[in-house]
Amino acid sequence: MLPDRISSTFQTAAQGLAVQRERLAVASRNIANAQTTAPKGADNVYRPQTVQTKGPTQDNFMKVLGETLGGGAGQFNPGQGPLAPKSPDKTGGLGPEFNVVERESFRFEFDPDHPDADENGMVRYPDIDLVREMAEMVSANRLYEANLSSIEAEKEIIKRSMEI
Repeated sequence: MLPDRISSTFQTAAQGLAVQRERLAVASRNIANAQTTAPKGADNVYRPQTVQTKGPTQDNFMKVLGETLGGGAGQFNPGQGPLAPKSPDKTGGLGPEFNVVERESFRFEFDPDHPDADENGMVRYPDIDLVREMAEMVSANRLYEANLSSIEAEKEIIKRSMEI
């Protein structure tokens, strides 16, 4: 088993990868459904989605740091740390947390011949800005690559430390 200080780097990067993967998926779904419609009052209308992230709290950081140090500053205790067996109330890792949120945001276009038009001839579409969604995809892709680079760097550090 890897020491906690080493494996926590992988865990944090993995949490970052999960966030960026979800950001890519949400942006893809938004782009794919930008022109979908549904009749007025229908429950199956697509609602634009966003990914909300939250970094670790200072309390979580202090808890993980304390668990990692265990017996005191500079001492390593393999029975503790982010990857030690967890009780149900423990949280592991310092990576971001995220959740997907739907927005009730729609735009209306006048098209009286559309089958989903209301009595005024207005059609309801999800309010999705394609340029913003593409920028979101580029940003998520770059951050995904950065997390992969940190994993590769950590693997290289471990490999070189084994050569010493």
